[in-house]
Amino acid sequence: FVGCNVKIGKNCIIHSNVSIYDYTTIGDNVIIQGNSVIGGDAFYFKRRPDCWDKLVSCGSTYIGNNVEIGALCTIDKGVSSETSIGDGTKLDNHIQIGHDTKIGKNVLIGAHCAIAGVVTIEDNCLIWAKVSINKDLVVAHDTTILATSGIDKSTKPHQILFGSPAIDYRKKWREMAPMRMLPDILDDL
Repeated sequence: FVGCNVKIGKNCIIHSNVSIYDYTTIGDNVIIQGNSVIGGDAFYFKRRPDCWDKLVSCGSTYIGNNVEIGALCTIDKGVSSETSIGDGTKLDNHIQIGHDTKIGKNVLIGAHCAIAGVVTIEDNCLIWAKVSINKDLVVAHDTTILATSGIDKSTKPHQILFGSPAIDYRKKWREMAPMRMLPDILDDL
């Protein structure tokens, strides 16, 4: 499915059952694997006394050049601006990217990641599988986030993070080592 006001660049491969919603721009040499949804409505609601009222997503979606989007990914359109994926970025399967999120150039994101709305991921980041990133945060350039981590605050450049909440991976591993010895210590007691 291709909606209204969609622009698709040269030499793109779009596999079966992909949906590209209105106001989406896709650059050159982009690959989109099957069943992905590009530019769907944001998960954006206002609390009312007796219900959740759906608010309109008036923004757009931009996919840069040389991007690959895996199967079953969802990239929400912006609410009031643009959700964007920078040149050379690669997404594995089953990734959710929330509204108004900006992902930089040459970012690699592993399967099953959940990235909330209004997140900025700067260039050259490496995000392994099952990472969750809370809303309104900045993941600084050249950050590596190890698998199954949860990001609850903005990061500094060149960090390697692990855990939930994520901290420096060496510190987290030092914390985990004594925990693994705890059963033996209890047996000795």
